[in-house]
Amino acid sequence: MILQNDFKRQWKFVEAPALEAIRRVGESGWYILGREVEAFETALAEFWGMSHAVGTGNGLDALEIGLRCLDLQPGEKVLTTPLSAFATTLAIVRAGGVPLFVDVDDCGCIDLGQCREILARDRSIRFLVPVHLYGFALPMQELARLKTDFGLQIVEDCAQCIGASFGETAAGTVGQMAATSFYPTKNLGAMGDAGALLTNDAALAEKANSLRNYGQTAHYQHSTLGLNSRLDELHAAVLRQAFLPNLEQWTRVRRRTAQKYLKQIRHPSIQLPVPDPTMDPVWHLFPILAVEGSRDQLRGYLDSRGITTGVHYPRLIGEQPALPGGSWQQLAEPVKARRFAQCELSLPIHPFLTEPEVDAVIAACNDWKI
Repeated sequence: MILQNDFKRQWKFVEAPALEAIRRVGESGWYILGREVEAFETALAEFWGMSHAVGTGNGLDALEIGLRCLDLQPGEKVLTTPLSAFATTLAIVRAGGVPLFVDVDDCGCIDLGQCREILARDRSIRFLVPVHLYGFALPMQELARLKTDFGLQIVEDCAQCIGASFGETAAGTVGQMAATSFYPTKNLGAMGDAGALLTNDAALAEKANSLRNYGQTAHYQHSTLGLNSRLDELHAAVLRQAFLPNLEQWTRVRRRTAQKYLKQIRHPSIQLPVPDPTMDPVWHLFPILAVEGSRDQLRGYLDSRGITTGVHYPRLIGEQPALPGGSWQQLAEPVKARRFAQCELSLPIHPFLTEPEVDAVIAACNDWKI
């Protein structure tokens, strides 16, 4: 089978440095918030071009802590996307906010043009949580203009976009804070749950450090109600020693595979993504759109050819039963978002695909008889 992610191949590649990191942590006798976490936070911030990184237990907590650092108040409105992992909205709700959904653009990312129209009509909206979906960076200059023009507090959801940029601006560097996830399937994934916040504001970093650790400002001194969301030494050590040093190489492989798909997949019933020419995606996923009503047929056909696929995401967030009526608003008809929900299929694009496997995916897509 050609897998969406191949962790067995990944382990063969990172086994030696990962085991060395595990041994070092075991011998240290220190497992929570120690030197390994500090060293990884420093390395991550340097890689991202940011001043501060704060490790958390997962990406969901990172988003929530980021919103709380920016003083989101109970019942306050938060502009965001209806097309994402549920964690994006769950973080807003857990932080006390009310999600306001707009539509997405042709790449599946939040439509910043619609955001501008809505913000111009409703100046009471102070918060925005944009998602750099599929590894595509949003138009960063427009995001910066929205921040300035409307005085926005922004937490960028960067769970799928580490290393992506639009023009000269890296994803995650415009908002007051950026949140990311190291869930194993991510471009930079841990061997379990983990996440981080990034910021150039020292005061926000200090606040995030407190909130992730029960709200402590000193040992046994709790100044606010925080979370238990600490990146542990083991994940930090493995991330820094075994995974982060390989990220640039793995990203180059993803980009090479994506370019081959873009050039060679030719089927009238398969729509390929068309990133802006100034965008440099990291291709966390390779989303295609099957002609309406045919996704399940295409998915079954690819499975019969030994190719696993994913669907991201089959149900809009506002349609999830966990969100009760009145707890969110849809401010613009989600026409494009609904098309993604109904038609999107993700092809394999992990960095351990072989050239024959990539060729097999291309051939299968081109041979599909609808």
